[in-house]
Amino acid sequence: MSTSTTPTGPEAHTAPADASGPAALPVIPSPGGMEPEVPRYAPQWLQLREPADAAARAHELLDPLRIRLANRSGRPAELVVHDLGCGTGSMGRWLAPLLDGAQHWVLHDRDPYLLHFATVGAPKTAGDGSRVTVTTQRGDIGRLTPDALAGASLVTASALLDVLTADELETLAAACVGAGCPALLTLSVVGRVELTPAHPMDEEISEAFNAHQHRGGLLGPDAVRAAGEVFGRLGASVRIHPSPWRLGAERAELTGEWLRGWVGAAVEQRPELAARADTYLRGRLEACAEGRLRVVVHHSDVLVLPRPAGGAG
Repeated sequence: MSTSTTPTGPEAHTAPADASGPAALPVIPSPGGMEPEVPRYAPQWLQLREPADAAARAHELLDPLRIRLANRSGRPAELVVHDLGCGTGSMGRWLAPLLDGAQHWVLHDRDPYLLHFATVGAPKTAGDGSRVTVTTQRGDIGRLTPDALAGASLVTASALLDVLTADELETLAAACVGAGCPALLTLSVVGRVELTPAHPMDEEISEAFNAHQHRGGLLGPDAVRAAGEVFGRLGASVRIHPSPWRLGAERAELTGEWLRGWVGAAVEQRPELAARADTYLRGRLEACAEGRLRVVVHHSDVLVLPRPAGGAG
């Protein structure tokens, strides 16, 4: 993605906009006329991608997660879910209605503006009608500790792993495993994109984009593999399932925004592509507007099941 649409450095931990699409970074005034304190991710982009995210996430991982939650030690009455890099709260809106029982969600983000959106739009009820409540916690998830997850039933995140460094992944894994807390980490890019009809530049753009995702030491498309290795080394069981975006005429606006970010990142990585990429992008956007373009952006979801804290079953 281009510099105008891609998080870089520590701000990537705020509502991580999936590396497969643009984050759209205009500075947006905070509620009440406050001056912005951290780089903003446009809620418009996060809202635009939310239906595609919901359709893509792997429901196949929910049954093993439900079994683990049902068998958690002591069976506290309320699920406590820590949502890391929550953005506008799309993970809670998707997952809370798919789980039964009272839930309390702790929404983590560096951006108070996005935390405001997440709180306002939070779900009120679980799948069985039980109450869902939320609180917010502003901070850097790169410094997460097991103590911060004390009492947690579950950790969730969306489009997070690929914007972490190896050290940050180690920190996250140590915190989850140290707390004996399962984690559902969805929608990490895996470096594969399919466009129909095909074009001779597809592979060249894709390779440049994937290289761009490693900027600053980020894991990018290697994140899912790395997560499996790191969590597995710490003794956790890891399940991985595909969660592709499938974009077509019904999601033309999202497809167009994704295309701009995807090509922009490739050009940022390889400026010599600029002239040809501009022609390529114009043709792809035209096909998108006419309903002729289909795109599959491959992601994977990761379910981590550590040994329960204290060795309980």
